[in-house]
Amino acid sequence: MINGILNIYKEKGYTSHDVVARLRRIAGQKKIGHTGTLDPDAEGVLPVCLGRATKVCDMLTDRDKTYEAVLLLGRTTDTQDISGTVLSECSTEDLEPEKVEECILGFAGEYDQIPPMYSALKVNGRKLYELAREGKTVERKSRRVVIRSIRILEMELPRVRMEVTCSKGTYIRTLCQDIGERLGTGGCMESLLRTRVGRFRVEESIRLDAAAEAADEGRLKELVIPLDTMFEDCRKIVIDGRWASMAYNGNFFLRKHLAEPGEFVPGEQCRVYDPQDRFIAVYRYDGEGRRFTLEKMFLDPEELGTD
Repeated sequence: MINGILNIYKEKGYTSHDVVARLRRIAGQKKIGHTGTLDPDAEGVLPVCLGRATKVCDMLTDRDKTYEAVLLLGRTTDTQDISGTVLSECSTEDLEPEKVEECILGFAGEYDQIPPMYSALKVNGRKLYELAREGKTVERKSRRVVIRSIRILEMELPRVRMEVTCSKGTYIRTLCQDIGERLGTGGCMESLLRTRVGRFRVEESIRLDAAAEAADEGRLKELVIPLDTMFEDCRKIVIDGRWASMAYNGNFFLRKHLAEPGEFVPGEQCRVYDPQDRFIAVYRYDGEGRRFTLEKMFLDPEELGTD
């Protein structure tokens, strides 16, 4: 089984589930999961977790993301992008570039965003887009999102190409509509490219065809990013071989059980390895009890010696 993360470039026309389904055929394994939905019309970075790395899917979903989006002013749609039914159109002839720029940059920081009806969020057990397709609209609670930065890359009204770095749960379609509403002309999203998810960047991503070609040539593992790189900010520690079974089984252990005992800060998270340099788990140092306790296990004892 392959364990690690593939930085996939999701192309237009694919859903995130389509990507996972094809990768299961390419890799020849079922244990694969994506790290957050990317609309079919959108493209760009979609980290996909394989094998034991599926345990960090939620962690990757929580990371900040960066997008390049084209905002089309003067039009609103039911989906908040150009694929939807047009609800209204408005002239943009009187818009001044300076006013548009001021408005867009004013969205930097925290703001309350109402999730769109055409989204995978659930209300009373049903996905919003299912209700929307039935012609139903339900009340949605606003959510506080954070626009870490917003930068205008190009402006040729009624279109504005902009770069947005934001917190999880932010809908760029909704941001486009909110900008248009504040300007009084309406607006929708014309295109979307996700350029970054956490440490994963678009220039380092690979397309599905390239992954398939690598698999045919027996090179797919070379493209997989090791699971432990997700915890590079944590100190690496190696447990002495005589005590490695304690970590394999998720038991607590003491500093004296390490190959190189040292000083640790209470609450410090560490990446734990065995003498063969196999990544076992993430542990946290309990300063009061002076011991390391399990945070998350990544090495299956049954797979020892099979990698």
